[in-house]
Amino acid sequence: MTTESAKKGDSVDTGVMIPGSILDEEVSVTKMPKEESKEKEIEIYDLPGVGAATAEKLKEAGYDNVMSIAVASPGKMVDDAGVSEAVGRKMIQAARDSLKMGFLSGIEVLERRAKVLKISTGSKAFNELLGGGFETGSIVECFGEFGSGKTQIGHLLAVNCQKDDPDSVAIYIDTENTFRPERIKQLAEGAGLDPDKVLKNIKVAKAYNSDHQMLLAEKVPELITREGLKVKVVIVDSLTAHFRAEFIGRGTLAERQQKINRHMHTLLRIADLHNTCVFVSNQVQADPAQFFGDPTKAVGGHIVAHASTFRIYLRKGKKGSRVAKLIDAPNLPDGECNFMVETEGLRDL
Repeated sequence: MTTESAKKGDSVDTGVMIPGSILDEEVSVTKMPKEESKEKEIEIYDLPGVGAATAEKLKEAGYDNVMSIAVASPGKMVDDAGVSEAVGRKMIQAARDSLKMGFLSGIEVLERRAKVLKISTGSKAFNELLGGGFETGSIVECFGEFGSGKTQIGHLLAVNCQKDDPDSVAIYIDTENTFRPERIKQLAEGAGLDPDKVLKNIKVAKAYNSDHQMLLAEKVPELITREGLKVKVVIVDSLTAHFRAEFIGRGTLAERQQKINRHMHTLLRIADLHNTCVFVSNQVQADPAQFFGDPTKAVGGHIVAHASTFRIYLRKGKKGSRVAKLIDAPNLPDGECNFMVETEGLRDL
């Protein structure tokens, strides 16, 4: 090879790349923009005021990603992670700025809605009432008197969420000792699923008081992020039993409602961030001021009503049937349907 050819960068014959050659420059020019175009995903450590010790505290408190910090409140972060309010506000603001949590166009919201899943009830009429089934990313409240089918629907959702995806997991927070694995086996066999596998994918926890119930709900994001569980349904049966038993009289009403409000917002955050269907059953009471019509109303008042995305009133019908009445939904008309609760599941009349 001559000196003149070497200057031109002719290294094809020898297989040796000469530094500074034209070929080398072309490769570097094509690669650099690709490397620079990749945006670095921000981590907890990148937030202002977060060192190794603070990051460890945040992770222990359940804040293991930037999104969990972005949706937190300064007061809660002070209680959970032990940081000052000023530092908490600074971290939350930086997390929100990094995730660009601002306004979205209607088209973008519609694209996000495409990820919403529908969990079938097994009843065609019930599915049509709910626009296809129980919707993920929302809180569905079912209230009614004893024996109206609330617990049966909770058990059914724990099974049916595994029909489309066998790896899906259901979380069952039991406050009234109503969970029965024997019933799960019956429903699984009726759905054509392996009962043992279905039971393995249901994580059950008994709540012994309202504080324990709230703590269990706050632990659900850890199961999703740390243990990698594909939680599709969170069932709370029932929502208000402990609150109703512990807070007695009008003097404790304000404190009770504040705790229920905090609990509902925890559940709403789980539904929204992890595209999970949160099903809560609720007790009822008789309204003494109702002279005409049905005096039955849900416990929890406007706090539970406003926080719930869908509200369904269950009652007993004729000849052992059940009636489901949709009384509140953001995109569906009010209506009702009849169904039967059988060993294998729900059946249309």
